[in-house]
Amino acid sequence: MNGAAELVLARLEEMGIAFEQMTHPPVHTIGDCAPIEEALGAVVAKNYFLTTKNRKRFFLCLVRPDARFRTADISRQAGSSRLSFGAEEELAALLHTYPGAVSPLGLVFDGEDAVELLVDGALRQVERIAFHPCDNARTVAMSTEDFFGRFLPGVGHAPKWVEIHDFMK
Repeated sequence: MNGAAELVLARLEEMGIAFEQMTHPPVHTIGDCAPIEEALGAVVAKNYFLTTKNRKRFFLCLVRPDARFRTADISRQAGSSRLSFGAEEELAALLHTYPGAVSPLGLVFDGEDAVELLVDGALRQVERIAFHPCDNARTVAMSTEDFFGRFLPGVGHAPKWVEIHDFMK
């Protein structure tokens, strides 16, 4: 068990947010999450930790699991130069997690408001949403209303809504 995960779960309880938790073997891809989505009745969002070339701005981008992610498209909407993936050390320092367990629940550790949140607008339409609590051997599901209406305000982060274009061809 991961200490950051315990702190995340305790914070959800402090906020009075109802959630369902599932423990499972570590998952490494969004495809690995399909049985978890089904069991929890929730959409497991893809989460990307991004940064600018000069590493002065950091972003957490949440997208629906079937979305085709393009950094150029997200960079434009974020009003930033071309974004790239943030370093593992920065991820650990800012969100207390690691690659494969990137999660907006790690925003409980971002007291300096160093991470900007970008969210695929389509995620507003799902009933329940799920994330790893900074540990890819667990998944936590909650109502989308609680996530956007209680959790994010409770940790002092407001989403910037982005549109994910499907570039299938």
